[in-house]
Amino acid sequence: MQEKVQEKNYPEKIWTRDFTIICIANFFIFLGFQMTLPTLPLFVKELGGSDQSIGWIVGIFTFSALIFRPYAGQLLETKGRKFVYMFGLVIFALTVGAFAIATSIVALLMIRFIQGIGFGFSSTATGTIATDLIPSNRRGEGMGYFGLSGNLSLAFGPVLGLALVDVITFPQLFLVSAGIVVVAIIISSFVKYKKVERLPDKSTTVKFDIFEKTAIEPSILLFFLTFTFGGIASFLPLYATQKGVEGIELYFLMYAIFLMISRTFAGRIYDLRGHIYVFPPGVIMIFVAMILLAWLPNTIVLIVAASIYGLGFGSVQPALQAWAVDKAANNRKGMANATFFSFFDLGIGIGAIIFGWIAQHFGYGYIYITSAVSVFASLMIYIALLVKAKQREQSIS
Repeated sequence: MQEKVQEKNYPEKIWTRDFTIICIANFFIFLGFQMTLPTLPLFVKELGGSDQSIGWIVGIFTFSALIFRPYAGQLLETKGRKFVYMFGLVIFALTVGAFAIATSIVALLMIRFIQGIGFGFSSTATGTIATDLIPSNRRGEGMGYFGLSGNLSLAFGPVLGLALVDVITFPQLFLVSAGIVVVAIIISSFVKYKKVERLPDKSTTVKFDIFEKTAIEPSILLFFLTFTFGGIASFLPLYATQKGVEGIELYFLMYAIFLMISRTFAGRIYDLRGHIYVFPPGVIMIFVAMILLAWLPNTIVLIVAASIYGLGFGSVQPALQAWAVDKAANNRKGMANATFFSFFDLGIGIGAIIFGWIAQHFGYGYIYITSAVSVFASLMIYIALLVKAKQREQSIS
């Protein structure tokens, strides 16, 4: 009894040395990545690519990440966290730099496919490393703080990329971005990584598989939400320009700020009250943001949409990730994260490709109407899962 009271009064520490280092490294990884997020579609246009080309270039990246995430999840439990993480980061840095020598859409597609492999390995690993370092009873809160490192880069990356592209060439911009990822590699070398847990009997070794069953439900919900990302990352700068709405840099900045704000409390709410107090209000906010973007009459609405979207997604994503890994066995945390991010990638990839087709045939505004429908579907599925869980509880009792 005394031990439980002591644990309650003195919760395990989240901000350890290694957790702080991995958060700083994650910031630089995503800073380099986010600098290319709004500028790559502009580069595609400069090379003579169409809206559909933009969709495929965004989509192929996420599909290659999706294909290789299960391998990353398996290797995390056999080769170790450091091997997978560093392998992915090196590929990612090289491919970001390779944008500088791309002279055709075909070359960009090839580079983006390889880049997806690096991103699939590194992002699956970093999520698992963070999970290792966070106390289990504070996982929702800890993943929220970890997410802040990526969100900080989102506040600066797109703005920095769009600002630099006005004063330097696209190849120079991509080389700067690659250099920032190299900084992340150097910082990551100082982390003390968790050692691989060896199963006592080789006959019980987990065979290769493609997902962790306990992570499927939150991952499906995430899929319908990240479907909206393809429309924002790939086409929002072009959409705003077409409508004569200024301040696209402010959109990414305000989105990141409110994403960070939500990270400071949403994870804690999940730990104390569960996902039912986080998911529905977050999804409703995302839905409203999509409706506002479909309308988009001026800069004020753009900024309001960014703020609401940031609050909504910043609340939902860490809660879903914590939900995805909570029920997984210790030797399956890597695969749970792989499953979670595979659905993340799948949503972005399918969204980008579909939205490229929609943009070319119907116009940019219809992208965000379709996104709103996808968000609504996520809420309906969530309600169905709650009903199913309630029925299961009643049948057991």
